[in-house]
Amino acid sequence: MTAPAGERDPGLQPERTRLAWRRTTLSSTVAAVLAAKTALHGGPSVAGLLACALCCALWLGFLAVAHRRIHVLAVSGPDGPPALTSRHATAATLCTVALAVCAATLVF
Repeated sequence: MTAPAGERDPGLQPERTRLAWRRTTLSSTVAAVLAAKTALHGGPSVAGLLACALCCALWLGFLAVAHRRIHVLAVSGPDGPPALTSRHATAATLCTVALAVCAATLVF
């Protein structure tokens, strides 16, 4: 049986989305830790410490956006959660891409 047009059946969508944010946060954490480990592998240097600081800042930025979204998804009512704002989506995307670039740069 399908819902009539115009009615929203939230189902498990908010739960799946919340879990996806948690998985992405975990992946971001692993990338940040590995990038920091690689940057400091040969001993602390100015470039290594700057790379570590940048990776940590990017990780914290993504963590803030993800935590906010996970909280919104957890407390949303029967109408479902509000849409992710473009500002938060852009921040999450930029932090993720920049962290990936930093990690890739440190590996190669």
